[in-house]
Amino acid sequence: MELLTFKLILVLALFLLALTVAAYSTWAERKVAAIMQDRIGPNRAGPFGLLQPLADGGKFFFKEDFTPANAEKFLFVIGPALVMFISLITGAVIPWGKSLNIGGQSFDLQVANVDVGVLYLIGMVSIGVYGIMIGGWASNNKYSLISAVRASSQMISYELAMGLSLLAIIMMAGSLDLKVITESQTHGKLWGIIPEVSGMNWNIFYQPVAFIIFLIAALAETNRHPFDLPECESELVTGYSTEYSSMKLGLFMFGEYVNMFISNALITVLFFGGFNYPGIDWVTQHWGENVAGILSVVAFLSKTIFGIILFMWIRWTLPRFRYDQLMHLGWKTLIPLALVNLLVTGALILLFGH
Repeated sequence: MELLTFKLILVLALFLLALTVAAYSTWAERKVAAIMQDRIGPNRAGPFGLLQPLADGGKFFFKEDFTPANAEKFLFVIGPALVMFISLITGAVIPWGKSLNIGGQSFDLQVANVDVGVLYLIGMVSIGVYGIMIGGWASNNKYSLISAVRASSQMISYELAMGLSLLAIIMMAGSLDLKVITESQTHGKLWGIIPEVSGMNWNIFYQPVAFIIFLIAALAETNRHPFDLPECESELVTGYSTEYSSMKLGLFMFGEYVNMFISNALITVLFFGGFNYPGIDWVTQHWGENVAGILSVVAFLSKTIFGIILFMWIRWTLPRFRYDQLMHLGWKTLIPLALVNLLVTGALILLFGH
């Protein structure tokens, strides 16, 4: 098999995976909410309500597509499309698994191994702000515009804390390459004391403060509770998507769930060893590269899905912040904390090495 053919198959597989996980995240969201509120949740469309995402998709497709008379029609369409597009292409640089051996040739389970993968992701996250801003402005609705301004201010503010927390990980790995960051979490004694366990040298053990900062920033970047100020129904109707209907509204909603999936995949890469799992070297040596590769994908997706469930648990547990509280948390707490963590990390690396 040629490399180009494998990459095309991998792109298609990741596209379908992202859409499937996003679709069933909507089902899982309602099931998690039902469990926490002592309800049943979706249970009509198919067994256990498993066909509910298909019913929702059909409803979006067949609803009337309404465009306000005074809207900027071209930008009105571009806004939700941009949100969805940016959400999907961010997964291209994430290493989803170890490797597979096909026809005697080894293929990495990563679409694009970019040397500056972290910068690429931060850049894509920054561009994602434009989709929401364009959608809110093009609607020609004051509530949508206020919501879009809120969203852009919130996302830009929390990008700073996210970037500073990432710097600590980059300093430890010595690279901006996500694959190098993943492989750096395979071997080594934890804190130089605890005996090595293959595949368990995860950054979460070294950088718990950076993890907490990144997790909070990821919640804010994806506009999830308790940071969903751009969509707070009590003040802004439904925020930047007020004037949207049919699949344009569906793209905004779907883009949020794809963002949540990609955010948790990135958290897995940076803090939970990526595709590494305990005994990965033993499995590769005794059971072969393909078995180790398949198990690495299973391990990666398991960690990612656990993160998605955590996001849902937070949504149905914590109340929404006031906007001033949200901005104070970002500028007066997370950014100074990230700077202190970066300073401590640099000092420890100078004293003790990597």
